[in-house]
Amino acid sequence: MDIKRSSTPPVDDPATDPLVLGVPAVRTVIVIRAVLAVAFGLVALLWPDLTLVALAFAFGAYAILEGVASAVDAIRSRGRARWWWGLVRGLAGLVAGVLAFVWPGITALALAILVGAWAVVAGVTETAVAFRLRKAGRRSWLLGLAGVLSVVAGVVIVLWPVAGAIGLAVVLGVFALLYGAALAALAVSLRPSVPHRP
Repeated sequence: MDIKRSSTPPVDDPATDPLVLGVPAVRTVIVIRAVLAVAFGLVALLWPDLTLVALAFAFGAYAILEGVASAVDAIRSRGRARWWWGLVRGLAGLVAGVLAFVWPGITALALAILVGAWAVVAGVTETAVAFRLRKAGRRSWLLGLAGVLSVVAGVVIVLWPVAGAIGLAVVLGVFALLYGAALAALAVSLRPSVPHRP
């Protein structure tokens, strides 16, 4: 029997997860994602008369930046169990953002399906992580809330796409603000459970 292995916390132990421990780098990424979501939501709501192309570009920029933040966080946290959930979410954001940029003739229906599919993928990955961490405390339910909001918004957008850029902008704006608020609350609630040791 390997005594050293028995004294090492298992990699899959939620209590050792960087998100649960409130590692500063993880909190920073969550704050960045929250700020990006709120910024996109405000742009969509304050300028609802954006053309469809402008709305697609705004979403593309948000999705790419959010995807990069998620992917970088996932790669930096490869010691975390199932760290690839974050990588999947990040890659989904990058793909959706690039498609929004390189598809200049996108229609409102196509943009709604693109955004909805991205929201569902992002929400499923976050909900899965929150479910795994449900017994670890530290308000992981906030991450689950963000994930559920994303899934619900994605399903609604895909099944009942709003005709026209203005209607879609309002729906996306409300979703982005709620999503960003949930992430911001998660970032605020995350406090290190033990003193930081260099």
